[in-house]
Amino acid sequence: MTRPGLVVAGLDRLSVTDWPGRRVATVLTQGCPWRCGYCHHPGLCAVAALGGPPPQDTVPWSEVVAFLAPRRRLLDGVVFSGGEPTLHPGLLGAIDDVRGLGLDVGLHTAGPWPARLARLLPFVDWVGLDIKHLPSRYPVVTGTIPSGRRAFEALAVILRSGVDHEVRTTVDPSVHSRTELLALGTHLRRLGVREWVLQEAVPAGASPAWARGLAGRRLTDVLDATDLAWARRRVAA
Repeated sequence: MTRPGLVVAGLDRLSVTDWPGRRVATVLTQGCPWRCGYCHHPGLCAVAALGGPPPQDTVPWSEVVAFLAPRRRLLDGVVFSGGEPTLHPGLLGAIDDVRGLGLDVGLHTAGPWPARLARLLPFVDWVGLDIKHLPSRYPVVTGTIPSGRRAFEALAVILRSGVDHEVRTTVDPSVHSRTELLALGTHLRRLGVREWVLQEAVPAGASPAWARGLAGRRLTDVLDATDLAWARRRVAA
């Protein structure tokens, strides 16, 4: 089985963190339009799906399906992650294949294409949406001017859909201040977000230049225990 329009760069065969509370396999797709300094999969950023040279190590979709089929009773679902999965025109077909196996579907996205996301949501059981900063401050994270507008349009699409989801923000001490995060939390809550997770930015896998700039700072150097009490935290050890 081939799946045109989908470039799979890797397969995590078992994860209990990519979809909290679920045992899943995670499909890593190639390509992302944004360049976040703390990205721990920078090798997935090259946009091969838009006509660039294919990466050296790709996983045929047939191999993914062959792995999943005999394990459909051992797994709760499959998460499409990346990179940015909504980059790929073949994603919906891959979702159909997974649902045909009787598995639920989760999606990790940063929301760069809200209209594409809206077309996918009826076929997705859960979404983990990355909200990276206040809308006006997005370029300091992504390097792209329209990224904030698009991400918050994607958030609105998800909130209207009723699809189960969580919103998460990776706290980067090099670009996030306490004041900004408090403002972001207030803004998200006013928009109707009820599930917000703060994640630790860690140097493992990230660009060396960003890791040097981090200088050992952590989420807890930006926010104290009383800040944003309604948000959950995933803090690396």
